[in-house]
Amino acid sequence: MPFDAAQLLPILPEIAILVTACLVLVVDLYLKERDKGINHGLTLIGLLVAMGLAGLVGGGERVLVLGDNVVRDTLGDVLKVFVLIVSFLAFVYGRPWLKDRGLLAGEFYVLGLFAVLGMLVMIAANSFLTLYLGLELLALSLYALVAFDRDSKAGSEAAMKYFVLGALGSGLLLYGISMIYGATGSIELGAVARAVSEHGIDNNILVFGIVFLVIGIGFKFGAVPFHMWVPDIYEGAPTPVVLFLGSAPKIAAFALGVRLLVDGMGGLHADWQGMLVILAVLSMAVGNLLAIAQTNIKRMLAYSTISHVGFLFLGLLAGSSQGYAAAMFYAIVYALTAAGAFGILTILSREGFDAEHLDDLKGLNDRDSWYAALMAILMFSMAGVPPTVGFMAKLLVLEAVVRVDLVWLAVVAVIFSIIGAFYYLRVVKLIYFDKPATDAPILASGGVRVAMTVNGLAVLLLGLFPATLLGLCQTAFG
Repeated sequence: MPFDAAQLLPILPEIAILVTACLVLVVDLYLKERDKGINHGLTLIGLLVAMGLAGLVGGGERVLVLGDNVVRDTLGDVLKVFVLIVSFLAFVYGRPWLKDRGLLAGEFYVLGLFAVLGMLVMIAANSFLTLYLGLELLALSLYALVAFDRDSKAGSEAAMKYFVLGALGSGLLLYGISMIYGATGSIELGAVARAVSEHGIDNNILVFGIVFLVIGIGFKFGAVPFHMWVPDIYEGAPTPVVLFLGSAPKIAAFALGVRLLVDGMGGLHADWQGMLVILAVLSMAVGNLLAIAQTNIKRMLAYSTISHVGFLFLGLLAGSSQGYAAAMFYAIVYALTAAGAFGILTILSREGFDAEHLDDLKGLNDRDSWYAALMAILMFSMAGVPPTVGFMAKLLVLEAVVRVDLVWLAVVAVIFSIIGAFYYLRVVKLIYFDKPATDAPILASGGVRVAMTVNGLAVLLLGLFPATLLGLCQTAFG
């Protein structure tokens, strides 16, 4: 069968990122040390081109290409654009930190771009094979990025933990996929969904496959009890890497959950719903309670991430189009908020000093009132305080859960959300009511300041006017 070049149109954003990564890899060989910033410019241009192409080829009917292994649909269009936006912000925030420490190397951008490519492949996957290829491309890039600072013992230790536990999670996911392939005879998600609807839960191999699938998804999300890697990686990895790792991949993880559980295993919703209920409750409980005890802000945000994963699962387990749209809204909003919060930490860091402890935020309002206001908005959003977008995200998820008569679960979520508000508001208190521990000036370029301003105000404006983003999410599951 002759190859049709038109099949490449839906994957133009992925091709743009791949070309950019290869270009940076080659150009870096010819750059002198003082010119390494060119890599940064090329990367940002590549991301902007990919965003434009995602908008250009997006919209319209759902399309399957490349032997039904790749899908282009509204869900993928929206998630791809936001992955690219959040990745763009992560590279902008990370540049001054890397430059101060002599780590502004082409390899950082190449690995980052391959991680973005992995995320885009995951989002566009319509078969277990494509999904797994995207997942492993993302994971292998992140393992290397966590160990990027070769002089950091904490970074090397974090990378080893991440590699071992990530490999375990990938193995369990692959084991589940192999069982589902054995039970259904296909790796294409549409064919799997049809086989599942015919056989139901009578097939024991299918039951075991779903269990391993959910465990694998739990590992990749960092849900309790598969969360043990998250705090150590957040604390040990370089701050720009944590910024990247803690934001955009959460959108890709949501795509992983939707493609596997909704597109492939939607007919067995009643069977995987119970497992997600357990993961959601445990994640909200452990994440919020342990975050209170942290003095390291990166570890605090790690446990905060775990609690937010619990909320995201609430939307997925609801099993309704409203629930899926709410979970998608939550994933996008959380990625934007996390990028901003870690972005502030990179801005507060300087040569020879990393802002990693809560005390490092003391008196931020006295040092720079604008950054203090933006950090307060981001913390209020994570706590779910109106009128920020975090409040709207939690409200939508809770409404979806109540609609499917799981009122007790919504009550549990509200209780843990109130507990979680304590450690977010503690950060606001440190920013405004404590005296600064240092009077060192905050040096950030104009580009970083503009990006942070856009990021912070987006969190506020999306809370005041959520209809556009929510409409896109609802259209994806319409």
